[in-house]
Amino acid sequence: MAVTIKDVARVANVAPSTVSRVIADSPRISEKTKKRVRQVMVELGYHPNLIARSLANQSTQTIGIVFPNSGDLAFQNPFFSEVLRGISEGLREKHYVLQMTTGKSDEEIFDDVVKMVQGKRVDGIILLYSKVSDPVTDFLLENDFPFVVIGKPDERAEQITHVDNDNVTAALDGTNHLLHLGHKRIGFIGGNKQLMVTLNRLEGYKKALIDANIPILDDYIIHEEFLLEGGQEAVKELMTLQSPPTALLVADDLMSLGVLRTIHGMGLNVPKDLSIVSFNNALFAQLASPPLTSIDIHILELGIEAVKHLIARIENRKEPVKRIIIPYEIIVRSSCGPYVEKSIES
Repeated sequence: MAVTIKDVARVANVAPSTVSRVIADSPRISEKTKKRVRQVMVELGYHPNLIARSLANQSTQTIGIVFPNSGDLAFQNPFFSEVLRGISEGLREKHYVLQMTTGKSDEEIFDDVVKMVQGKRVDGIILLYSKVSDPVTDFLLENDFPFVVIGKPDERAEQITHVDNDNVTAALDGTNHLLHLGHKRIGFIGGNKQLMVTLNRLEGYKKALIDANIPILDDYIIHEEFLLEGGQEAVKELMTLQSPPTALLVADDLMSLGVLRTIHGMGLNVPKDLSIVSFNNALFAQLASPPLTSIDIHILELGIEAVKHLIARIENRKEPVKRIIIPYEIIVRSSCGPYVEKSIES
């Protein structure tokens, strides 16, 4: 026979209504009582009927996740799997599930979001990106629908709760690290120019060069997708210049892995011929050859904080708009070396 709320209430010596409130994580119930009731639920093997509870609360217990492009492409980059791990951690206690967009174009993604909202398929949405002039954020704002952005919004940031790093300062610090090693010919490999993370990191790169009185060269700035192939294509273009860069700031570790493979294929050496500072500090950054100097943006924490503030907004529609900045740190490894002037052989 299936275990019921009444069985849990009897063993925990509380009213059935108290068990229901514990399941809903009601603030009216003390943490001591919640702990006791949850322990009894585990001992008895009781699993709440979340579907019935959702119907009663007129809630879907579902969070929508929106990628900047199709999920199959996004999952090639470990940033998304790591941020989703953080989101899942935040959702577990609240018994929410995820619904993800599958659109392959901006139009299909927008259509997915409209269906989520108008079809009442989700209680709130997390955007895993921030894009220039994004119709998705405009739609969500106009419909007063709970959502959180991972990244700095392009417009109306004061109206949107968002979780981000200070990408401008992080890129400035990464570029300064290369400048302090004596490099002056520093290139930048970024992602899609419509993504705010790319623009913010490009801004920091440029600011560091301006502060150092080094001219900004358009030929040294390349934009590709945040993929292995993106790094490969970008560095091929840079290294065929008449005066190629001696160092790179690369906006993503997966792109940097592509850079490393291509440089090795050219018979060149990192960091002897090219120094690299990367972003994200993915697991393979430390396993690369050589290990990558990378700016750790604490991706897991981005996901945890995003879902925390989204649920707060779902549960209280008067929850104030917040800007949450997650700290970063430069993890120095052996992909960077001091600039050495190369002698010209006759």
